[in-house]
Amino acid sequence: MAGTINKVILIGNLGDNVKMHYFDNQNCIGRFPIATSESYTSKQTGEKVTNTEWHNLIVRNGLAKVCEKYLTKGDKVYIEGKLKNRQWEQDGVKRYATEIHVNEMTMLSNKKEARNSNISQENQSTASTPPSSIAPEEKDDLPF
Repeated sequence: MAGTINKVILIGNLGDNVKMHYFDNQNCIGRFPIATSESYTSKQTGEKVTNTEWHNLIVRNGLAKVCEKYLTKGDKVYIEGKLKNRQWEQDGVKRYATEIHVNEMTMLSNKKEARNSNISQENQSTASTPPSSIAPEEKDDLPF
């Protein structure tokens, strides 16, 4: 293969709310960690073992604003991005960080308020209205 690829795909839960940094010209960066976990049963002890990895995510501009508005700690997300390594010196000590710069994101959790209001609306509608007979459907030209 002649080319190279740097692609990361993760599904995990936010470990903290999105921290935003705004710059001039409407540019911004959002940072947040997500946790991914894998579980297995130890052959020696028979106990279930769970390993959790933490990943530092970076989102930019429009996607960062969407993340800030809709994501909160604990939400599940699907992300695609690429790995970036940074290094800097602090107090004479070299520091390193590996980050994932997100290109695409899909929210997999609903907002908690929406879930709670839907549940309470369903409970109210089923409790207050008795079952009724189903009216025959009207014929239309739609194929489904």
